[in-house]
Amino acid sequence: MALLPENNIAAIQNNKKAGNQLFPVFIKLNELHTVLIGAGNVGLEKLTVVLHNSPEARVTVIAENIIPGVQKLAENYPKVIIYQKSFTDNDLNEADIVITATDNSKLNAYIRESAHERKLLINVADKPDLCDFYLGSIVQKGDLKIGISTNGKSPTVAKRLREVLSESLPAELDITLQQMNDLRNTLSGDFTHKVRTLNEATAVLVEPIAPKKSNLQWLIWGTIILSLVIGITALWYNDAQFRTYAQGINPMFYYFLGAGFVFALVDGAIGMSYGVTSNAFSLAMGISPATASMGVHLSEILSNGIAGWMHYRMGNVNWKLYKMLVLPGIAGAVLGAYILSSLEDYSNYTKPFIAFYTLILGGVILSKALNIKRKKSTDKIKKVRLLGFGGGFIDAVGGGGWGSIVLSSLIAGGRHPRFSLGSVKLSRFFIAISSSLTFITMTNGVIWEPVAGLVIGAALASPIAAKISNKISVKAIMVAVGVIVMLTSIRSIILFLMKIL
Repeated sequence: MALLPENNIAAIQNNKKAGNQLFPVFIKLNELHTVLIGAGNVGLEKLTVVLHNSPEARVTVIAENIIPGVQKLAENYPKVIIYQKSFTDNDLNEADIVITATDNSKLNAYIRESAHERKLLINVADKPDLCDFYLGSIVQKGDLKIGISTNGKSPTVAKRLREVLSESLPAELDITLQQMNDLRNTLSGDFTHKVRTLNEATAVLVEPIAPKKSNLQWLIWGTIILSLVIGITALWYNDAQFRTYAQGINPMFYYFLGAGFVFALVDGAIGMSYGVTSNAFSLAMGISPATASMGVHLSEILSNGIAGWMHYRMGNVNWKLYKMLVLPGIAGAVLGAYILSSLEDYSNYTKPFIAFYTLILGGVILSKALNIKRKKSTDKIKKVRLLGFGGGFIDAVGGGGWGSIVLSSLIAGGRHPRFSLGSVKLSRFFIAISSSLTFITMTNGVIWEPVAGLVIGAALASPIAAKISNKISVKAIMVAVGVIVMLTSIRSIILFLMKIL
């Protein structure tokens, strides 16, 4: 018998002190016979877990009382058989694995004793000390499956970890597994050579990404600097009041400075609403829709550029999706900004329509806060370019909504949330640039104090927004923002109706 190396022996000795002594295995339930005793809510939960991970599992359910949910679930799985009767020893004669989910402690103990007499492994629901094995939380991405165990201490923690991993691990991992399998099948040579080749191919998964000076990096940061220069130049030469700030600043600047600061803090806390709150506030203060939208987009350039760059560095950008969004989005944003600027002389008539739009977005924020869920499609949204064009157009006209419209539609249409967010954030940067330049070029007689106030206020809030996000109630803020935006929008609509009536 071969002896273990000294370092392996030391590792085994150290593991004796470890808290979790469970040995993780993955069982082919489709080749075994599972007997489940109990068909209440806990039995339904156990049966659901088994069938979700092994749809071809052969399961016999035994219970005196069977809830409708178990009956309905069993209808979709022909290998599941239900017997409505009391448990007897003979029910385990053909079993390979036993799960009991009854609320009778004496019966659970009796079933466990019967199982052990037949050398069968048993899981007793909510009784870790009586279990031979646990049904851990499972994370699955195609052929990749990860089991999580807390040694029976806290199934809730295991559930939360499963949610975190499910969200963090990209669905594209399954494609990687298939490609690695294809690569392994093509390799020739001895075992050592195959292992070395596969290790080299997968090294990128564990090695830190070295910083690279890419063209995209220079493009993003160069555009940020250029846009700031253009914006400052436009402010300087297009309005005499800007050059006389030293003699006296319009009080409107300070109102929007505080508003931009607060709105950026709220946006940092809940991840949305800056555009709709800023636009609703601007309209309520008597600012024209074009100027309001320009202020929003100018103040969002820096924040979206940094956010897009960070998502790019973290590998959160789906480049195919990004390319389908950015050009149509820019076209829609430029067109929307052009039309809204052209209607600047009719701003009194366009305000109620923009207010109605912000009213809808306020309702969207409120519905998210109250967890009013929409049905999620299993099919990916197909008309991404049309979605990008429409999102860019409405975002420019309404002063915001790119994230609410495009990101929500992509996720609801079956796209991966993380890659959708990264692609939407990066494309949003270029859309904000395009609409801002269009507004600056087209809009005449702009009151620059509100614009400057929003830009500076949002910039001042950005460094501290993330730090307060975990110290406040996100739901409470979302409810408050949704209600305030809706009331402000309704007020603007009522004022318009009173004028024409």
